[in-house]
Amino acid sequence: MPRMSEEIKDRFLQLPIPGIIATLRSNGLPYTVPIWWLHIDGEFWITGTHSRIWCKQLKKDPRASLCIENGGDLPGHMGVDGTVELYELPSFDIWPISRQLAEKYVGRGDPSRDADVEAFFSNMQTEPRLLFKLIPTVWRAIDMSVYEGKKADRDFQAEKKLS
Repeated sequence: MPRMSEEIKDRFLQLPIPGIIATLRSNGLPYTVPIWWLHIDGEFWITGTHSRIWCKQLKKDPRASLCIENGGDLPGHMGVDGTVELYELPSFDIWPISRQLAEKYVGRGDPSRDADVEAFFSNMQTEPRLLFKLIPTVWRAIDMSVYEGKKADRDFQAEKKLS
């Protein structure tokens, strides 16, 4: 399987694409929801509110998986499994990282969107927000621009063409 080069991985981790986080319900079944994420120094920062189901689940059970997919110009798949640490006011200033998330997803590197970022960030500050830091223990990263499938799948397709 073609793993991502460090260069592609670094570029991929800057893309403003949502991820899907999987948390665990009290009965052990997974719960998935799209989220915004920010990668800093090998860890993923995620913001939510105290009332969101997935946030409540992470407070009870810190195990999580994050899946990030992209097509487009930089096609790839990244998945991480790990545990989260909870950060909340007043013991931790959540706003600098929360602002970076707003800049990444609302601003998208476009200075003409600064007012949109400011409005979104101001609204974030009116909500009962918290942060989670997902610390990966397992990484999966596939460069889909060169991925040809598993050998067994390619062999099966070749056999189908012959018949």
